[in-house]
Amino acid sequence: MAYTFGVTTGPKPDRAADIKRYRSNLKEEVDGAALYRLLAQAEKNPHLKTVYERLAVSEDRHLDLWARKLREAGAEVPVFKPSFRVKAIGWLARRFGTAAVSPIVTRMEVAATGMYDDQPEAVEEHLPADERSHARLFREISSGKRGPRGSVDIAHIEGRHRGASGNALRAAVLGANDGLVSNLSLVMGVAGADPGRDVVLLSGVAGLLAGSLSMALGEWISVRSSTEALERQLAIEKDELENMPEEEEAELTLIYQAKGLTEADARATAKRIISDPEIALATLAREELGMSGEESGSAWVAAITSFLTFSVGAVLPVLPWLVLSGTTGIAVSAAASGAGLFLVGAAITLYTGKGVLFSGMRMLGFGLAAAAITFGIGKLIGVSTGV
Repeated sequence: MAYTFGVTTGPKPDRAADIKRYRSNLKEEVDGAALYRLLAQAEKNPHLKTVYERLAVSEDRHLDLWARKLREAGAEVPVFKPSFRVKAIGWLARRFGTAAVSPIVTRMEVAATGMYDDQPEAVEEHLPADERSHARLFREISSGKRGPRGSVDIAHIEGRHRGASGNALRAAVLGANDGLVSNLSLVMGVAGADPGRDVVLLSGVAGLLAGSLSMALGEWISVRSSTEALERQLAIEKDELENMPEEEEAELTLIYQAKGLTEADARATAKRIISDPEIALATLAREELGMSGEESGSAWVAAITSFLTFSVGAVLPVLPWLVLSGTTGIAVSAAASGAGLFLVGAAITLYTGKGVLFSGMRMLGFGLAAAAITFGIGKLIGVSTGV
């Protein structure tokens, strides 16, 4: 750096920062292009090999951008070599297959989705959209849903039919189980200290309300947050669909190739979907984001359902204490709760396929074991405090 008449010459501070950023970006893209080519070399599936090769070409375009920016800034374009991490992943892919490393690559791609969001040169060239596209594609690849050529259900891809899920029923069963086990443990713990029927009853009712409200609030926040995230992602997808339809079509083509379609079939399917904006948005949300409007649901419905299902389970240990007390109250409460535990375990067989007797007895054993532990602790506390 030289000085002339007290004025510093050389790169301006802003330009120096830009050059440093360009070099960093260039190094990242060298790693990306190398990684995709290593995966392509290791991949046995011809469809996925093509996908990786096309991703490498996409990274080459990014490389060219940062090399050009460095030259425009008057800086030398350094020659970077792939990092040790990328070489190690390539070695693992060759030895154990690309499926073994796809979760690692997926995490890398997800971590890189925001790296270009605040860089104007990258935004102008649509690099943030490319990075998000790569992350979505690798989520699809690492999900293990791809199949052999010809095994892909086109009707499912295009959303022409929907399968009903048992998620709502499953959540109801598990909600009742949570209420039953937690409140049974609470009631038995208090009963073990033998403070009197009124205290046990009050504790049970308080546990029922506290647990139900907590579950309802948690479910409301969870569903509402998912809905807001879905709305935000859909807005991004809609904007990209309106402004960059060709790139979205190319992205869908890659996703369907990863699923096992030939390149020609994948391109034809993507083109058909993109031609209808409404179907295209729904498909992009499902295929790229793994989301659908149906999955978000109503936060209030979820909260009320969670409150009610938890309450149904939590009320069983409490009901006997409305009219009973002492040892009789403990025995009847345990019996009523035991029956509920067995029924919950039996209902879970709808999802596990296990025998009703096995699942029911397992749930009964776990629930009563938890109640016995809290009863023993309550008994010890009652003795030590003279309750």
